[in-house]
Amino acid sequence: MTDKPTSVSLVLGSGGARGHAHIGVIRALEEMGYHVRNISGCSMGAVIGGIYAADKLDTYTEWAYQLERGDVVKLLDFSFSLRSIFKGERIIEVLRELVGDRKIEDLDKRFTAVATSLDEQREVWLNSGSLFTAIRASTAVPGVFSPVELDERTLVDGGLVNPIPIAPTLNDSTDLTIAVNLAGLDENYVPAEEAAKSDDETNSYREKIADFLSGLREKDDSGAPDNDLDAADLLVRSIDVMQGAIARLKLAAYAPDKTVEIPRDACSFFEFHRAEEMADLGYEKARKALGDLRDTSD
Repeated sequence: MTDKPTSVSLVLGSGGARGHAHIGVIRALEEMGYHVRNISGCSMGAVIGGIYAADKLDTYTEWAYQLERGDVVKLLDFSFSLRSIFKGERIIEVLRELVGDRKIEDLDKRFTAVATSLDEQREVWLNSGSLFTAIRASTAVPGVFSPVELDERTLVDGGLVNPIPIAPTLNDSTDLTIAVNLAGLDENYVPAEEAAKSDDETNSYREKIADFLSGLREKDDSGAPDNDLDAADLLVRSIDVMQGAIARLKLAAYAPDKTVEIPRDACSFFEFHRAEEMADLGYEKARKALGDLRDTSD
Protein backbone atom coordinates (compact mmCIF):
# COMPACT_ATOMS: atom_id res chain seq x y z
CA MET A 1 0.00 0.00 0.00
CA THR A 2 1.46 3.38 -1.01
CA ASP A 3 1.81 5.97 1.73
CA LYS A 4 -0.48 8.92 1.25
CA PRO A 5 1.08 12.39 1.09
CA THR A 6 0.96 14.28 4.36
CA SER A 7 3.39 17.22 4.40
CA VAL A 8 2.16 20.39 2.75
CA SER A 9 3.47 23.69 1.46
CA LEU A 10 0.51 26.05 1.82
CA VAL A 11 0.06 29.09 -0.42
CA LEU A 12 -2.43 31.65 0.90
CA GLY A 13 -3.58 34.29 -1.55
CA SER A 14 -4.72 37.89 -1.17
CA GLY A 15 -8.31 39.09 -1.16
CA GLY A 16 -9.22 41.28 1.81
CA ALA A 17 -11.90 39.91 4.13
CA ARG A 18 -12.26 36.78 1.97
CA GLY A 19 -8.92 35.85 3.51
CA HIS A 20 -10.74 34.55 6.55
CA ALA A 21 -11.55 31.56 4.34
CA HIS A 22 -7.93 30.55 4.95
CA ILE A 23 -8.88 29.71 8.55
CA GLY A 24 -11.37 27.11 7.36
CA VAL A 25 -8.93 25.68 4.81
CA ILE A 26 -6.33 25.17 7.54
CA ARG A 27 -8.93 23.53 9.78
CA ALA A 28 -9.88 21.14 6.99
CA LEU A 29 -6.25 20.27 6.27
CA GLU A 30 -5.59 19.43 9.89
CA GLU A 31 -8.76 17.32 10.16
CA MET A 32 -7.74 15.40 7.05
CA GLY A 33 -4.35 14.55 8.51
CA TYR A 34 -2.13 16.93 6.57
CA HIS A 35 0.84 18.64 8.20
CA VAL A 36 1.60 22.15 7.00
CA ARG A 37 5.37 22.64 7.01
CA ASN A 38 5.87 25.76 4.91
CA ILE A 39 3.62 28.76 4.29
CA SER A 40 3.77 31.47 1.67
CA GLY A 41 1.25 34.26 2.07
CA CYS A 42 0.29 37.54 0.48
CA SER A 43 -1.76 40.35 2.04
CA MET A 44 -4.55 38.71 4.10
CA GLY A 45 -2.87 35.39 3.32
CA ALA A 46 0.22 36.73 5.09
CA VAL A 47 -1.90 37.70 8.10
CA ILE A 48 -3.48 34.27 8.51
CA GLY A 49 -0.37 32.37 7.46
CA GLY A 50 1.94 34.29 9.76
CA ILE A 51 -0.35 33.96 12.77
CA TYR A 52 -0.78 30.26 12.04
CA ALA A 53 3.00 29.82 11.80
CA ALA A 54 3.24 31.52 15.21
CA ASP A 55 0.81 28.91 16.58
CA LYS A 56 -1.73 31.61 17.51
CA LEU A 57 -4.46 30.98 14.95
CA ASP A 58 -6.99 29.85 17.58
CA THR A 59 -6.46 33.09 19.51
CA TYR A 60 -6.89 35.17 16.37
CA THR A 61 -9.93 33.19 15.24
CA GLU A 62 -11.74 33.70 18.54
CA TRP A 63 -11.11 37.45 18.26
CA ALA A 64 -12.07 37.67 14.58
CA TYR A 65 -15.33 35.75 15.05
CA GLN A 66 -16.50 38.37 17.56
CA LEU A 67 -15.91 41.34 15.26
CA GLU A 68 -18.92 43.42 14.37
CA ARG A 69 -19.20 46.18 11.78
CA GLY A 70 -18.57 48.90 14.33
CA ASP A 71 -15.45 47.13 15.57
CA VAL A 72 -14.02 47.05 12.06
CA VAL A 73 -14.63 50.78 11.66
CA LYS A 74 -12.72 51.47 14.88
CA LEU A 75 -9.69 49.63 13.50
CA LEU A 76 -9.37 52.12 10.65
CA ASP A 77 -6.90 54.93 11.44
CA PHE A 78 -7.50 57.80 9.05
CA SER A 79 -4.37 59.19 7.41
CA PHE A 80 -4.16 62.94 6.83
CA SER A 81 -1.69 62.53 4.00
CA LEU A 82 -1.71 62.24 0.25
CA ARG A 83 -0.14 58.76 0.35
CA SER A 84 -3.11 56.78 1.61
CA ILE A 85 -6.60 56.96 3.07
CA PHE A 86 -5.73 54.93 6.18
CA LYS A 87 -2.45 54.48 8.04
CA GLY A 88 -2.87 50.75 8.66
CA GLU A 89 -1.01 50.87 11.97
CA ARG A 90 -3.89 50.50 14.41
CA ILE A 91 -4.92 47.03 13.26
CA ILE A 92 -1.31 45.83 13.30
CA GLU A 93 -0.88 47.07 16.88
CA VAL A 94 -4.08 45.28 17.92
CA LEU A 95 -2.86 42.05 16.32
CA ARG A 96 0.59 42.43 17.84
CA GLU A 97 -0.93 42.77 21.29
CA LEU A 98 -3.25 39.84 20.63
CA VAL A 99 -0.67 37.45 19.21
CA GLY A 100 2.70 38.81 20.30
CA ASP A 101 5.41 39.65 17.80
CA ARG A 102 7.96 37.03 16.84
CA LYS A 103 10.93 36.80 14.55
CA ILE A 104 10.00 34.89 11.42
CA GLU A 105 13.14 32.77 11.61
CA ASP A 106 12.09 31.55 15.09
CA LEU A 107 8.68 30.23 14.00
CA ASP A 108 7.96 26.49 14.03
CA LYS A 109 6.84 26.60 10.40
CA ARG A 110 8.77 28.22 7.58
CA PHE A 111 6.97 31.39 6.58
CA THR A 112 7.33 33.88 3.75
CA ALA A 113 5.30 37.07 3.39
CA VAL A 114 5.28 38.56 -0.09
CA ALA A 115 5.35 42.33 -0.60
CA THR A 116 6.01 44.57 -3.59
CA SER A 117 9.01 46.89 -3.80
CA LEU A 118 8.02 50.07 -5.62
CA ASP A 119 11.69 51.03 -6.02
CA GLU A 120 12.70 47.76 -7.68
CA GLN A 121 9.31 47.11 -9.31
CA ARG A 122 9.29 43.48 -8.21
CA GLU A 123 8.03 41.18 -5.48
CA VAL A 124 10.02 40.85 -2.26
CA TRP A 125 10.08 37.76 -0.05
CA LEU A 126 10.12 38.61 3.65
CA ASN A 127 11.29 35.54 5.58
CA SER A 128 13.25 37.01 8.47
CA GLY A 129 12.87 39.76 11.03
CA SER A 130 9.68 40.98 12.71
CA LEU A 131 6.60 38.95 11.80
CA PHE A 132 4.25 41.91 11.98
CA THR A 133 6.54 44.23 10.06
CA ALA A 134 6.42 41.67 7.25
CA ILE A 135 2.63 41.34 7.56
CA ARG A 136 2.19 45.12 7.60
CA ALA A 137 4.23 45.46 4.39
CA SER A 138 2.39 42.63 2.66
CA THR A 139 -1.00 44.22 3.45
CA ALA A 140 -0.20 47.82 2.45
CA VAL A 141 -2.80 48.13 -0.32
CA PRO A 142 -1.65 51.09 -2.45
CA GLY A 143 -3.68 54.22 -1.82
CA VAL A 144 -5.67 52.54 0.96
CA PHE A 145 -2.99 51.82 3.58
CA SER A 146 0.33 53.63 3.97
CA PRO A 147 3.39 51.93 2.44
CA VAL A 148 6.15 50.52 4.66
CA GLU A 149 9.74 51.76 4.52
CA LEU A 150 12.04 48.79 5.14
CA ASP A 151 15.73 48.38 4.30
CA GLU A 152 15.66 51.53 2.17
CA ARG A 153 12.77 50.17 0.11
CA THR A 154 9.18 51.33 -0.16
CA LEU A 155 6.99 48.25 0.20
CA VAL A 156 3.30 47.81 -0.60
CA ASP A 157 0.84 44.92 -0.89
CA GLY A 158 2.38 41.86 -2.51
CA GLY A 159 -0.85 41.18 -4.38
CA LEU A 160 0.09 43.97 -6.74
CA VAL A 161 2.46 41.59 -8.56
CA ASN A 162 1.85 38.15 -7.04
CA PRO A 163 -1.55 37.63 -5.38
CA ILE A 164 -1.02 33.86 -5.06
CA PRO A 165 2.69 33.42 -4.20
CA ILE A 166 3.53 29.89 -5.27
CA ALA A 167 7.14 30.66 -6.28
CA PRO A 168 8.52 30.77 -2.69
CA THR A 169 7.46 27.11 -2.26
CA LEU A 170 9.01 25.71 -5.47
CA ASN A 171 12.10 24.33 -3.74
CA ASP A 172 10.22 22.86 -0.77
CA SER A 173 10.65 19.15 -0.05
CA THR A 174 7.05 18.64 1.07
CA ASP A 175 4.71 16.07 -0.45
CA LEU A 176 2.17 18.56 -1.77
CA THR A 177 1.72 22.20 -2.62
CA ILE A 178 -1.80 23.44 -1.97
CA ALA A 179 -2.83 26.95 -3.00
CA VAL A 180 -5.86 28.95 -1.89
CA ASN A 181 -7.06 31.39 -4.53
CA LEU A 182 -9.37 34.11 -3.18
CA ALA A 183 -10.15 35.36 -6.69
CA GLY A 184 -12.14 32.35 -7.84
CA LEU A 185 -14.98 32.69 -10.32
CA ASP A 186 -18.17 34.32 -9.06
CA GLU A 187 -20.80 31.87 -7.85
CA ASN A 188 -23.62 34.26 -6.96
CA TYR A 189 -22.70 33.37 -3.41
CA VAL A 190 -25.41 35.44 -1.69
CA PRO A 191 -28.91 33.95 -2.26
CA ALA A 192 -31.30 36.31 -4.08
CA GLU A 193 -33.67 36.58 -1.12
CA GLU A 194 -30.80 37.71 1.10
CA ALA A 195 -29.24 40.09 -1.40
CA ALA A 196 -31.49 43.02 -0.53
CA LYS A 197 -30.80 42.56 3.15
CA SER A 198 -27.10 42.32 2.44
CA ASP A 199 -27.21 45.54 0.40
CA ASP A 200 -29.03 47.37 3.18
CA GLU A 201 -26.49 46.17 5.71
CA THR A 202 -23.61 47.15 3.46
CA ASN A 203 -25.04 50.65 3.00
CA SER A 204 -25.42 50.98 6.77
CA TYR A 205 -21.85 49.77 7.18
CA ARG A 206 -20.60 52.37 4.71
CA GLU A 207 -22.55 55.07 6.51
CA LYS A 208 -20.81 54.13 9.74
CA ILE A 209 -17.40 54.43 8.13
CA ALA A 210 -18.41 57.72 6.50
CA ASP A 211 -19.57 59.07 9.88
CA PHE A 212 -16.29 57.92 11.40
CA LEU A 213 -14.29 59.75 8.74
CA SER A 214 -16.45 62.86 9.09
CA GLY A 215 -15.77 62.89 12.81
CA LEU A 216 -12.08 62.79 12.17
CA ARG A 217 -12.32 65.64 9.68
CA GLU A 218 -14.10 67.81 12.25
CA LYS A 219 -10.91 67.56 14.29
CA ASP A 220 -8.73 68.46 11.33
CA ASP A 221 -8.83 71.22 8.73
CA SER A 222 -6.52 69.48 6.26
CA GLY A 223 -9.13 69.66 3.50
CA ALA A 224 -9.37 65.87 3.06
CA PRO A 225 -11.82 64.95 0.27
CA ASP A 226 -15.37 63.87 1.10
CA ASN A 227 -15.30 60.70 -1.01
CA ASP A 228 -12.65 58.73 0.91
CA LEU A 229 -14.82 55.64 1.39
CA ASP A 230 -15.85 55.61 -2.25
CA ALA A 231 -12.20 56.05 -3.23
CA ALA A 232 -11.13 53.15 -1.01
CA ASP A 233 -13.90 50.96 -2.39
CA LEU A 234 -12.99 51.87 -5.96
CA LEU A 235 -9.31 51.20 -5.34
CA VAL A 236 -9.75 47.78 -3.77
CA ARG A 237 -12.32 46.67 -6.35
CA SER A 238 -9.99 47.72 -9.16
CA ILE A 239 -7.05 45.94 -7.55
CA ASP A 240 -9.29 42.89 -7.05
CA VAL A 241 -9.90 42.68 -10.80
CA MET A 242 -6.19 43.01 -11.53
CA GLN A 243 -5.24 40.42 -8.93
CA GLY A 244 -7.75 37.93 -10.30
CA ALA A 245 -6.15 38.14 -13.73
CA ILE A 246 -2.63 37.82 -12.32
CA ALA A 247 -3.65 34.89 -10.10
CA ARG A 248 -4.89 32.94 -13.09
CA LEU A 249 -1.57 33.49 -14.85
CA LYS A 250 0.42 32.45 -11.78
CA LEU A 251 -1.64 29.29 -11.32
CA ALA A 252 -1.02 28.38 -14.95
CA ALA A 253 2.72 29.08 -14.74
CA TYR A 254 3.34 27.37 -11.37
CA ALA A 255 0.58 24.81 -11.10
CA PRO A 256 0.19 23.57 -7.49
CA ASP A 257 -0.90 20.02 -6.74
CA LYS A 258 -4.31 21.31 -5.65
CA THR A 259 -6.06 24.67 -5.66
CA VAL A 260 -8.87 25.64 -3.33
CA GLU A 261 -10.99 28.25 -5.10
CA ILE A 262 -12.89 30.84 -3.05
CA PRO A 263 -15.43 32.76 -5.17
CA ARG A 264 -14.60 36.42 -5.63
CA ASP A 265 -18.17 37.43 -4.81
CA ALA A 266 -18.18 35.69 -1.42
CA CYS A 267 -17.76 39.02 0.36
CA SER A 268 -16.30 42.46 -0.22
CA PHE A 269 -12.86 43.67 0.84
CA PHE A 270 -13.85 45.40 4.10
CA GLU A 271 -16.42 42.87 5.39
CA PHE A 272 -14.18 41.52 8.12
CA HIS A 273 -17.19 41.08 10.41
CA ARG A 274 -18.08 38.00 8.32
CA ALA A 275 -15.04 36.05 9.51
CA GLU A 276 -16.87 32.94 10.72
CA GLU A 277 -18.95 32.73 7.56
CA MET A 278 -15.83 32.98 5.37
CA ALA A 279 -14.00 30.40 7.47
CA ASP A 280 -16.89 27.98 7.06
CA LEU A 281 -16.85 28.60 3.32
CA GLY A 282 -13.11 27.91 3.19
CA TYR A 283 -13.61 24.69 5.12
CA GLU A 284 -16.35 23.54 2.74
CA LYS A 285 -14.32 24.39 -0.37
CA ALA A 286 -11.19 22.71 1.00
CA ARG A 287 -12.98 19.47 1.90
CA LYS A 288 -14.46 19.35 -1.58
CA ALA A 289 -11.21 20.17 -3.40
CA LEU A 290 -9.02 17.82 -1.35
CA GLY A 291 -11.43 14.93 -0.97
CA ASP A 292 -9.82 12.89 -3.73
CA LEU A 293 -6.35 13.22 -2.17
CA ARG A 294 -7.06 11.52 1.12
CA ASP A 295 -9.61 9.11 2.46
CA THR A 296 -10.86 11.02 5.50
CA SER A 297 -11.83 7.79 7.22
CA ASP A 298 -8.15 6.91 7.75
